[in-house]
Amino acid sequence: MSDYQKVAKTIDYLFHHVSEQPSLATLAGQAKLSEYHFQRVFSRMVGISPKRFLQLLTLQQAQQELINNTAVTHTSENVGLSSSSRLYDHFVTLNAVTPGEFKGQGESLTITTGIHDTLYGPIFLASTPRGICQLGFVDPKQPDAELALLQRNWPKAKIHEQTTLTATLAEQLFSPGTTNQFAPQRPLSLHVKGTNFQVAVWRALMRLPFGETATYSDIARQIERPRAVRAVASAIANNPVAWLIPCHRVIRKSGLTGEYRWGSERKKLLQQFESFTVA
Repeated sequence: MSDYQKVAKTIDYLFHHVSEQPSLATLAGQAKLSEYHFQRVFSRMVGISPKRFLQLLTLQQAQQELINNTAVTHTSENVGLSSSSRLYDHFVTLNAVTPGEFKGQGESLTITTGIHDTLYGPIFLASTPRGICQLGFVDPKQPDAELALLQRNWPKAKIHEQTTLTATLAEQLFSPGTTNQFAPQRPLSLHVKGTNFQVAVWRALMRLPFGETATYSDIARQIERPRAVRAVASAIANNPVAWLIPCHRVIRKSGLTGEYRWGSERKKLLQQFESFTVA
């Protein structure tokens, strides 16, 4: 288990055992590291010490009066009207492929790729000259699945692994120690391939405020297709850019976390971390 996996596991443990106020020794034991090494690794990746993280998490739990274990804010109306979402709009721009590019299937297009470690797991990052075209979490059981998906979506493109180039993007998106991630550090562009309906759904997802959630029905109403809930769910399932097109913020009407292409546990971790950061 790598360091980022150990830290992610520890954060999940903290969310579930905050009332026990676990000691540094307990947390280090969860990560299977010495207390000294765990303190250094956690502080480097999260940006604050384990003790400070626990203090802030305890405060958040107290403020919410232990309402429930998921501690997510449900957005049912006015989706995308918060200041955080408006700020996000200025930093991330979604550019859909043109009809000609769609038909050309990536012909004359060069795509650079790379795999990088993050707190939430390794990511596969792919970018064209116009922006990020794919971002997905790598499944250890299917390490080549993201690359295969890229090749299916852009069969005629020239795909080159250039980790040194994509590393800059990865650092910008998942910089260790970044605890206020309402928007990336610098403006970004996305270059995605999808139907008009899919693109409309993805744009709606990008208007969801950081740290808040919405249901599939909320998104359907946002794009003025209230009866197209299943189609919305399908478009969300086919989201090509995790995190930046935040499909992890969509939950079931019952309030349950729901499925996630990159794993329901990772989805819950992303929601928990955003909720904690906002608080």
